[in-house]
Amino acid sequence: MAVSGLFFVFYVLAHMYGNLKILAGHQAFDTYAHHLRTLGEPMLPYSGFLWVFRLVLIVALLAHLYSAFNLWSRAGHARGHRYLVKDAMHTSISSRTMRWGGVALLLFIVFHLLQFTFRSFYVGTAPVSSPAAMVVAAFQTWWLTLIYVIAMIALGLHLHHGTWSAFQTLGFTNSAKSRAIAKGAGAVIAGLVVLGFLIPPLAIQFGIIK
Repeated sequence: MAVSGLFFVFYVLAHMYGNLKILAGHQAFDTYAHHLRTLGEPMLPYSGFLWVFRLVLIVALLAHLYSAFNLWSRAGHARGHRYLVKDAMHTSISSRTMRWGGVALLLFIVFHLLQFTFRSFYVGTAPVSSPAAMVVAAFQTWWLTLIYVIAMIALGLHLHHGTWSAFQTLGFTNSAKSRAIAKGAGAVIAGLVVLGFLIPPLAIQFGIIK
């Protein structure tokens, strides 16, 4: 879970960077989207790199889900023992929301992929060929922007505790200083990701980007 989780931290930071390209205009965003599909040519076919990366993401997601359900099952079994009682008063909001927040994020990922990757449905205007135009048309719809805001808050909470937990699992929190650094890293990454992901849709929603 720790290794796959840190891989997803890398992925969301890279994805956030790509999303922010929309701030430079439609052409910049469309050029970036096209570059992702031609990356690795001619050794790889068109969109070859994307599909290889998607397969890696699927493997990482399956590993993360397997680990999560395994830990969930073990935690449920442990609650049956009197000597293993956890005081919820001493846990953070991010740690208490890890499980159901993770489920909510999984549902959002499916929704997000169906909309922007597989284009199974469209929100806003009629289907458009330009990636930038599709993104702008989608986030001009208030309820989609609201869903996105809620999902990003859930992602921030998940990253906040998940980053700290991953560092702890991998043995990087053996001192008070390293624990403080790990907690600080979790907070910084979570804040950066939430802010970076929310800037484009909110800018579109309020008419800054058209």
